[in-house]
Amino acid sequence: SLRYADLISSQDGHWLIAVRERHEPDEMVFNELVAIPADGSDVPHVIAAGNDFYSSPKINPDGTKLAWLCWDHPQMPWHGTELWLADVEDGFRLSNQDFVSGSTTTSIFQPEWNRTGLLHFISDQSGWWNLYRFEDGVVVELLRKDVDFGYPQWLFGLSRYVLFSDGRIALIYTIDGIDQLAIFNPDSNSLDSIDLPFYSFAPPYLRGDDEDMLWVIGGGAYEIPSVIKIDPSSQQYEVIKQGSAIMFEPEQISPPQSIEFDTLDGKKAYAFFYQPKNAGFRGPEGELPPLIVKSHGGPTGAARSHLQLEIQYWTSRGFAVVDVNYGGSTGFGREYRERLDGMWGVVDTNDCIMAANYLIGEGLVDGERLIIRGGSAGGFTTLSALTFHDLFTAGASYYGVPDLKALALHTHKFESHYLDRLLGPMPESEKLYYERSPVNYTHQLSCPMILLQGLEDKIVPPSQAEVMIEAMRTKGLPYAYVVFDNEGHGFRRMQNVIRSLEAEYSFYAQIFGFLPGDRIEMVEIFNLKNLPKQ
Repeated sequence: SLRYADLISSQDGHWLIAVRERHEPDEMVFNELVAIPADGSDVPHVIAAGNDFYSSPKINPDGTKLAWLCWDHPQMPWHGTELWLADVEDGFRLSNQDFVSGSTTTSIFQPEWNRTGLLHFISDQSGWWNLYRFEDGVVVELLRKDVDFGYPQWLFGLSRYVLFSDGRIALIYTIDGIDQLAIFNPDSNSLDSIDLPFYSFAPPYLRGDDEDMLWVIGGGAYEIPSVIKIDPSSQQYEVIKQGSAIMFEPEQISPPQSIEFDTLDGKKAYAFFYQPKNAGFRGPEGELPPLIVKSHGGPTGAARSHLQLEIQYWTSRGFAVVDVNYGGSTGFGREYRERLDGMWGVVDTNDCIMAANYLIGEGLVDGERLIIRGGSAGGFTTLSALTFHDLFTAGASYYGVPDLKALALHTHKFESHYLDRLLGPMPESEKLYYERSPVNYTHQLSCPMILLQGLEDKIVPPSQAEVMIEAMRTKGLPYAYVVFDNEGHGFRRMQNVIRSLEAEYSFYAQIFGFLPGDRIEMVEIFNLKNLPKQ
């Protein structure tokens, strides 16, 4: 019933400080900060409690102060957090707790102490996650730029900047979906980029060492994310551990192309477009490729620009792919993230449709062969597009969310009020949950679909996918249903990842009437005889 995370050690090595989650027999869950004697001489004792969530405990260099983040329902940490500071007393007890910054409408990210004892942090109070410092009891803006230096706290221990011993700061920032590593000098107010072939650092774990070397997991258009050591002075880097033993030549890879397109409400949205590419094959003369629209999960996630073999799987087989950073995605400022507030299932779906229409209008893809695919929240966007719109000719839902009310009622503490922002609080917004749930409008489905589902999924149980399947069966629409008895919410076993992609590929081959170039097991499609002639 006790789970510990985000551990740090006191400077004297006598204490471990951690975020603890405590599960009680009555199913109540409590989060708190605790101090743990490193020698095991006593039980942990609570040093901060009363908020719904805690993260990022950080001790100053002389061990006299502790900083941390906290927030309460219904906020998620990218909506609003608070930064607190306290004195450390004997026995690692806290006194003189002092609020530093943050609110229910301001997100604070990654507090850090420099070697002289000044507290730094990232805040989006300007509308962008920018860098600040707490000095002489006053919050000082250190670096302001219309880019995001912060990142949503889906995980503990995320880091997007490192404080060097000479006062310089290494930072990762995101602009138009592309990550950049740079060095900021507060004395000259200069921000200088480090020239690297890596421009995707996610999840961000930027670290420094005693020699002011940088360590990060990074990838690029032709590089799978790997562990990299960087000398910021010489801008030389060394790949310490490659993310894959398989090496690819550039002519084998379809690189991402950043595109910008209009949304239905006259704003701009963004995506990465991948053209079909295979050095050994060429598509039929004069024929445009089918398009796969990819909707990312989260939904406060983002499409990434590093080499993703799943995308290359499709581009090497003649498909174009567009990976959409729909409104609500991270890396475009707070206003962009807030486009999804109350509009989940609408803005994300419409942006995916508009991305496809943009590429059709540019003459880059075949408007008669359009596919949308996604997993989890991206699966919900996929199901919404196939249920409430008629643009796409096929779709693939990986453990997608068809029933929003069920999701809101049966999830873990961290996400238990997530939909309050995306849709509205329950039960006041129950009608909206019903109206946005594809499971309630299955009679509107009108195109073939494949659903892939883990039988151990507790977030989206198989029963929800089976409601969609029953609707497809009743309407006589072509469908395939592939289940994995040893998977939960997300496929992690290699053989299942392979099987799911090959099943999806064989589904499209049968729907669009072509012969796969691979020797793969063809998935069974029910009602295939009802497919309209191509």
